[in-house]
Amino acid sequence: MSFRARLFVALAVAALVPIGILAFGVRREMTRRLTEENVRRTSAAVAALRDDLARESAATAARLATIAADLSRDNGVRLALQGDWVSRRALLDVAGTAMRGAGLAALQLQDSAGRILSSGHFRNAYDRLDPETPRALLAAGGEAVLLRAPTADSSVLVLARLDSLRAGGGRYTLVGGSAIEPRLQGSLVGDPDLALRLIEPTGPAHTESGTRADADEATVAALALPYASPGATDTDTARLVVVRAPGTLAALRRDVDRWFLVAVAATAGLAVVGAWWIARRVSRPITELAERTAAIDFDRLDQTFPSDRADEIGALAATLGAMTERLRLGSARLREAERRMATGDLARQVNHDIKNGLVPIRNVLRHLAQTARDEPAALPRIFEERRGTLESSLEYLDTLARNYARLSPAARTFCDVNAVVAELVGGLDASRVTLRAEPAPALPSVSADPLVLRRILENLVTNAVDSMAGRDDGVVTVGAEAFGPPSSIQVRVTVSDTGPGMSRAELDRAFDDFHTTKEGGTGLGLSIVRRLVLDLGGALRIETAPGAGTRAIVELPAAPAAPPIVPTAGRGGSG
Repeated sequence: MSFRARLFVALAVAALVPIGILAFGVRREMTRRLTEENVRRTSAAVAALRDDLARESAATAARLATIAADLSRDNGVRLALQGDWVSRRALLDVAGTAMRGAGLAALQLQDSAGRILSSGHFRNAYDRLDPETPRALLAAGGEAVLLRAPTADSSVLVLARLDSLRAGGGRYTLVGGSAIEPRLQGSLVGDPDLALRLIEPTGPAHTESGTRADADEATVAALALPYASPGATDTDTARLVVVRAPGTLAALRRDVDRWFLVAVAATAGLAVVGAWWIARRVSRPITELAERTAAIDFDRLDQTFPSDRADEIGALAATLGAMTERLRLGSARLREAERRMATGDLARQVNHDIKNGLVPIRNVLRHLAQTARDEPAALPRIFEERRGTLESSLEYLDTLARNYARLSPAARTFCDVNAVVAELVGGLDASRVTLRAEPAPALPSVSADPLVLRRILENLVTNAVDSMAGRDDGVVTVGAEAFGPPSSIQVRVTVSDTGPGMSRAELDRAFDDFHTTKEGGTGLGLSIVRRLVLDLGGALRIETAPGAGTRAIVELPAAPAAPPIVPTAGRGGSG
């Protein structure tokens, strides 16, 4: 399958699969969340209804207590209860006045025998016996009781409570309640799918709020409340049932399904057309850019990205061209910064090393001066004793001078790499290690000082020989070859050994100045090599692995307009 076909299939799948997963996931998650939200809202509504009923019951009890206290202090009521006929006529309206003042829907005043002395909700009930209602309320144990109290033309459902008072030497009972039906009608108005049904023991179910009855509706909660009916001697149980109709959730599911089907169909069509067009437009210029980008190397930053396109591909080509130019400038700045940094580090190290070499000399001279002043006769003996310290310090300073001298710049000329390799291999004394030279025929010359190139290769060969100390079968090979296109030919010199190799941590620190693992080493070898190679406009890299030996590769640009040099027979040797 071609890249264009794979790109087409990938784009089509990438567009269709997510929208399908999204449709399924959103619908499922929406259903779950809505169901959970419905349960929470229903629970909250039922809890609020229960709390509302409890608060209303407490408020009714408080109102009855206030009415009882007021009546017990009313002289007219006391006189009427004691048989005063003038006040007795006013007693008929006491319950109605107190009921309206307290905001109740029903209120009766009864004597100890259950005779109604005053009724606010049904004035003609005066002098009737109704001992069952107080007994039913008393049996509820102080809880609120639903009571359907008769009125002049119908009845009213109240949340009834019981209280009592003493007046004129007797005990009287107050039965009162607040209307419950208006409160039930407004309790679930916030949710159109909820309906509240009151099921009385003596009558049919009534829908008090919400939508109309539906065959698919489900009961989600129920509250049991004590219920007292006229003439009953005990309380029964009424039920407040909360039911939910599936209308809103079902409609929402249908709408979501319909719009997701439309979205999937539109996405599928656009994905196919768009994938075909994008695959056709992207494949060709991307391949060209990839080929040019693959040719970029840190040491070969002459690649260009010409393009006459005005779209994103053209912008990408321009960006790659600008990036290559920035890399080219950054490479030059980096080399200059490394050179400056190395010079500063080297100056600090030279200062430190010279001070270390001068301290023993200064101490010996002070000792000799003190001896000449205090014991002149012992001066020859002391000089012979301290002579070794002077010579050791002078040798240390001389070694430092020779090592630091390797950093001096030199003039460039046409340099025969094969000749330098042959001279180096033939002139080194490396006992127990085999040195091999592998020159290349018709190798171009490079623009470098032969002494500088010899210093580079000498450090690399010396490191390779030192890495195989204690072995009799070590082999160090120095080879050269030309590579690259005719317009930018380069010369690659390779120094490889069969030593133990280096770990990644060791390789990371190999080029640090003054870092060494050899006893007596200065740690300047590879640091000097890198700086000298950079000065020649070349590149240095190390390929190594534990147990697989080390391969140092130096790549230098060939000298311009210089004819190839046919190598002469170089000297090879073995140590």
